[in-house]
Amino acid sequence: MTASPAEAAATTPLAPADISAIAAEILGTLGTGRQASPFTARPAGLTVADAYWVSAALSAMRQARGEKPLGRKIGFTNRTIWPEYGVYAPIWGFVYDSTVHDLGSTAALPLSGFAEPRIEPEIVFGLAAAPSAGMDEAALFSCLEWAAHGFEIVQSIYPQWKFGAADTIAANGVHAALLIGPRHPVAARAGEWQAELARFDIDLFCDGRHIDRGNAANVLDGPLAALRHLVGLLANDKINPPLAAGEIVTTGTLTRAMPVKPGETWSTALQGIPLDGIRLRFT
Repeated sequence: MTASPAEAAATTPLAPADISAIAAEILGTLGTGRQASPFTARPAGLTVADAYWVSAALSAMRQARGEKPLGRKIGFTNRTIWPEYGVYAPIWGFVYDSTVHDLGSTAALPLSGFAEPRIEPEIVFGLAAAPSAGMDEAALFSCLEWAAHGFEIVQSIYPQWKFGAADTIAANGVHAALLIGPRHPVAARAGEWQAELARFDIDLFCDGRHIDRGNAANVLDGPLAALRHLVGLLANDKINPPLAAGEIVTTGTLTRAMPVKPGETWSTALQGIPLDGIRLRFT
């Protein structure tokens, strides 16, 4: 039986010096637009177990240079894109005060420093309380303070988006930026929110042209289900901390991840959920 990512993360065959070297190489690419060959294709290889150790080492390095973790991003929750990338299970990474932005105060996002950036429309949650493994969706929902719609910008430090699952984990889930739209408190109409989060639709546009359509079920059957999956992974993770009150969690792309370039304006429209469509221009 193949170990889950969290179970595999409990041990590592790579030496600590090798883990640190990989993390330092990844850190050196961030913000530069530079790329590296996939670690899984190198002679020493990289396993999923190794990759979660690299992720933890990378986070420690980012914090040492002054970045503060604000929460997590869940990647590859959209099962419709698994064959495109050759990654067949969700992964996760950290989001930081250096990568999270409010859309209301972000007129445009510069793409310089990102490697082959792509845009992902997502549902974002703010946690009022720490969730625990085994919660049903009602209990899990009670841990939420707010819900929002946002764009995650992802990048590939590996040329042409060719990599293994372990490479994406090591590279912090290919996270580059998270832009969050208006935050809606959810406690007052919890039952309605739960139902809507499982069945809404979304359309993605570039410069007014319709690009793709998605729905809640694309994301592991709904954003709450994606959150529950992450809680379960972290419950068995011996390296990284569990979710805590105050964290932000973005739950994965609802459509295909689409390449973006300077001069474009991307927008969304949602149906079946009281969340605002959002808009972002790239420079």
